[in-house]
Order: sequence, then C-alpha cells, then structure tokens
Amino acid sequence: MKLSNYFIDTLREDPSDAEVISQKLMLRASMIKKLASGIYTYLPLGLRVLRKVEKIVRESMNKAGGIELLMPAVQPAELWQESGRWDFYGKELLRLKDRHNRDFCIGPTHEEIITDIVRTSIRSYKQLPLTFYQIQTKFRDEVRPRFGIMRAREFIMKDAYSFDVSDEAAEISYRKMDKAYREIFERCGLTYKVVDADSGAIGGSFSHEFMVTAETGEDEIVSCNSCDYSANIEKATVIYNANPSENVKGKLEKVLTPKSHTVEEVRKFLSLKTEDIVKSMLVRCDDKFYIILIRGDRELNLAKFKNMINSATCELATAKEVVEVTKGDLGFTGPIGIDTPIYADNEIKDMINFVTGANEKDMHYINVNIDIDFKVESYGDFRNASELDICPKCGGKYVITRGIEVGHIFKLGTKYSEKMKAHFIDNGGKGSKIVMGCYGIGVGRVAAAAVEQCYDDKGILWPKAIAPFEIVIVPMSNDDEEVNNLSNKLYEDLLEKGIDVLLDDRDERGGVKLKDAELIGYPIYITVGKKSVAEGYFELTVRKELIKHKIEISKAVNKTVEILDFIG
Repeated sequence: MKLSNYFIDTLREDPSDAEVISQKLMLRASMIKKLASGIYTYLPLGLRVLRKVEKIVRESMNKAGGIELLMPAVQPAELWQESGRWDFYGKELLRLKDRHNRDFCIGPTHEEIITDIVRTSIRSYKQLPLTFYQIQTKFRDEVRPRFGIMRAREFIMKDAYSFDVSDEAAEISYRKMDKAYREIFERCGLTYKVVDADSGAIGGSFSHEFMVTAETGEDEIVSCNSCDYSANIEKATVIYNANPSENVKGKLEKVLTPKSHTVEEVRKFLSLKTEDIVKSMLVRCDDKFYIILIRGDRELNLAKFKNMINSATCELATAKEVVEVTKGDLGFTGPIGIDTPIYADNEIKDMINFVTGANEKDMHYINVNIDIDFKVESYGDFRNASELDICPKCGGKYVITRGIEVGHIFKLGTKYSEKMKAHFIDNGGKGSKIVMGCYGIGVGRVAAAAVEQCYDDKGILWPKAIAPFEIVIVPMSNDDEEVNNLSNKLYEDLLEKGIDVLLDDRDERGGVKLKDAELIGYPIYITVGKKSVAEGYFELTVRKELIKHKIEISKAVNKTVEILDFIG
C-alpha cells in the first residue's frame, strides 16, 4: 500500500476528552474516530488491526472445531421474553419497535438466537456436540461509556456457543475453548491472566475471564503470592476469621455530626478510626430494598450479594430512593429503626460500639451493637478483597493488580435450553436438555489492550501479529529521484516476499513521516535518505527497542525479512 493513495489523519496533541492511553493514542494515530458517546468509527489503520485480530480468532476457533455463522443484530423481543432476559437485562438492552409496533432489540449477545436455531434443528444425541461462533457488531447501552473502544456501547465481538449431551461433555468443550483462547491471546502478543469471574447477566454455573495485565486496566485482579489462585475482584473470596472484641458494650447514643456525610468526614469529626464506622448501603435487588452493612474502610461487592440472595438484578439505590426508604438525608443512613431487611458482611459480626448513620440529617449513633440495637437477617462475604486478606486455596497473601478483560468463557449448563425447550433424544431414547457453554472475545478490546500494554512516549508499539502494517518505508527526500526509485524498488521487492509493507510516499517532510511512523507504531520502519543511499545503505529501525540497523542496499530485502522474522 502506498500512503499517497491511502488515508491517515494523525493528531499531534491528545484529544481533550481522552481518558486512557489507548484512547489517546488510537485517536491520535488515526485508528478510530468518535461519532457519539461510546460509538466509534474504525478508520482504515484501525480496521486493519481488527481484521488481523479476527484472522487469529478465526484460525484458532476453526482449529478448535468451531463452525462460523452470522446471526442478525436485530432480535425479536419474543425470544428474550422466553428466556426471561427481556426485563432482567435492564437499560443496557437497546429496545426498539418496527413499523408494526413489534418489539425488538439490538443484540448485546446472542444466546437466545443460537438456542432457537439449535432447538429447531437438533433432534438426536448423534448430532452433538456442536460449537457455533460469529464475529459481529453488538450494542450495549452502557450507563457510562468510557475509555474509547475499551468500554464502548457499540463493539465488535466474537461470540461462540457450545451444545453438548451432558455436563461431562460440556466440560470438554469448555476446556477446548480455554485452550483456544490462550492460543489467541499468545498469538496476539499479549501478556494475560486467566481468573475466576462472576457470570453476571449471561448466567451459568461458573466462568473465567482472560485479563490483559496493564496498569491502566479498569478491572482489578486478585492473585495469590504463593499459588495459582486468581480471580476478578467481583469473585475473589474473602476468608472470614473470627476476631471477637473483649470490650464492654457501651450505651447507644445519638450525636450531632453537622455536615459529616462521608466516612472520612465522620471519622474526623468524631476522632475515630475508619474501621470503627459501619456503612449502611441501601440497594435495590429485583425491586426489593435491602440494607447491607460493611466496615467503613471496605468496598461493597454487589455481585457477591446478588449471588447470595439469588437476585436477577442488584444495584445501589438512587438518591431519591434513599430518602424515600430511610426517611432521612443522604449520608446519614443507618440500620436502627428501619423497616428494611438488613444483611451484614462477616466482619461486622465481631464489631461492638461502632458508629452508624441515624437516618436523620446531621445525626449519627455511637456505641451501636448488633442484637441489642437492631437485628441482622444474615451474614456473608459482601466486600471486595484487599491485599491484607488470605488466599482460600493455600492461605497465601493476596496481591492486587489491574487488568483489561478481553475474553470471557461461561459454563451455562441448561439455563437457556430449559427455558427455551432445547431438547434432544439421548442414546436411551429419552428426552434430555442440551447443556450449553458461551465464549466471548472483544475484538476491539484486544486492540485497545495491546496499546495499553505496548506503548512508549513516542506512540504505540504494536505486536507484529496485529500491527496495521509490519513495515513502513520512509523516503526522506521527496525530490530526489534515486531515493524515490530505491524506495519504490524496496517496496515492490518486499511485497513479492509477502510482507505487509507500506510506502510513505506523501509529499511531506521526512521528520513528519518519522513522527507518524513512531506514533502509529509499525514494528519496523526503514528510512531511505540521500546520505545513506550515497554510502550504500538504508537505515532500519525496530520500533519496540528503537534499535537501528544499517542494511546494505544490495542485501536489504533478505536482511529486512530476517529481522522481521526475529521480532515479536
């Protein structure tokens, strides 16, 4: 490809609304362009990266026995109502009506559609196992899209679905996908972890996430420093070790705490430790309200609570709901005198004489004690793990790092086949439910994660396998005939060798071309200048290490191929 016949529109400054490095660099490098909140155009360079990721995904999925198909993006409401997810999925599901006033949605995922295909086509155990996959555009109406294509509303996803005769057979399919995913991310040149994860809106008995490790990752990964235990922060287990206090229980007292809404403000005003304060969090799960108590220095884990009470949905109450339910002001919610089921994190069992809100403006209670001042319905692990917690597998210490979710695999069981009556006749002649698995990869997320993991102060450092072009040739003098002729010959010779090469023949200064080459992050760039040509060489730079090689013009093609084969 010659750049004079191509399209790039690079930027010299970071866009003002860009939050993370991948968003900044992909916008500056003319790979994506924002159309609306969470909706991006993939420009030619960015699309080349996506297509390379897709090629790797397809090859590994096909190798694992996957069969590719393409399902509609627009889905009828009836199938989602049949599975029970039409209302459960919430506002992330973009709903619309056609001209006949029939309900549809833009698919955020395709469990219902693929189950409908299978239930009308599969009759016998002899037709199983099967694994279908597609690479297609999805839409999830995120409440707060951010980080460019890392958390966009519209995104490209590879989703796959396996169908088996039993749990044991489904486990084999699950392990095949696990192996395929590891191969995909390794081929893409990414450093990643596989972690236990919450199944969320997809459902199922268990799942694993593939997390690319990066300091700017939006997710937290909890790992053990002594064994291979690793989990998403939503899933990481907190071991409860009883540590009852021997202090004498004090007398409940209501105290004035003016303008003290937050834990930190209350701590300062009452001269307490943060761990002496208990937060009372009002949450709404399946349209029912609950109070969850956690220590002041801890973070509530809604996913754990949702799973514990087997709720379909669970979220923090709105400010308006807090006022209506507690009859008090924001920042002063507490468990005493409130007609709402109260649940508490395990740590609260050991606390005495703690502080809570009094459901009254500028008022808190001190010397609060369970069973004396209020009752707890049930205890559980309702908080995020910290680095002071211990591993449930070996007793080692937790280590928390950051990562970006690029893949998620689920063992669904019969969640969808039961509700949607996807049955088959087994080898004994009896009707049985098909056992399913679900497997997703965010194609755009893989690209963004690669940038988050591979960049320097000059720009992107693309892994060779997914770089938009492997090599760019940069003629440094547009008006020098010999420079241009040698640049064109090198370009043609590399093309003949099957190299994915770009010739930057734009009418621009050499310095501008080099800046763009470094920003965009081609693995290799070769400069062709008057001085070097006169001395019989080209200058080849390996972008990742900024290592320069002088390569003889007569041996340039073979030497370039040799260096390209060597780098990752």
